[in-house]
Amino acid sequence: MKEPIANLALSNVLRASVAALSKTLALELAASNIRVNNLIPGRMDTDRVRQLDEINAKRLGISREEQQQRAAATIPLGRYGTADEFGRMAAFLLSDAASYITGATVQVDGGLIKGVL
Repeated sequence: MKEPIANLALSNVLRASVAALSKTLALELAASNIRVNNLIPGRMDTDRVRQLDEINAKRLGISREEQQQRAAATIPLGRYGTADEFGRMAAFLLSDAASYITGATVQVDGGLIKGVL
């Protein structure tokens, strides 16, 4: 986790714990040439995100499409990510091309997270 999300305290705590575990395992397993990295998705076009958009749209009295447009407008690339895009990053990290990457937290979020590190 690089940036807490408002009103998601439990999720924020769990995500921070997973990041700490990933870094700890990366340090402990590097000598055995085992790499551990942490992928964090941004707003991805999934059934669950569509469900959340529907819930938020009802709460705001707008259409789901309007809610999606509002959410996409907060993302620098201006759209939700796809499962394929997320999967390609995972495949890269598993490949030999990423053989010198371990202990990293990689955001696949269209530029949404504003943190520098």
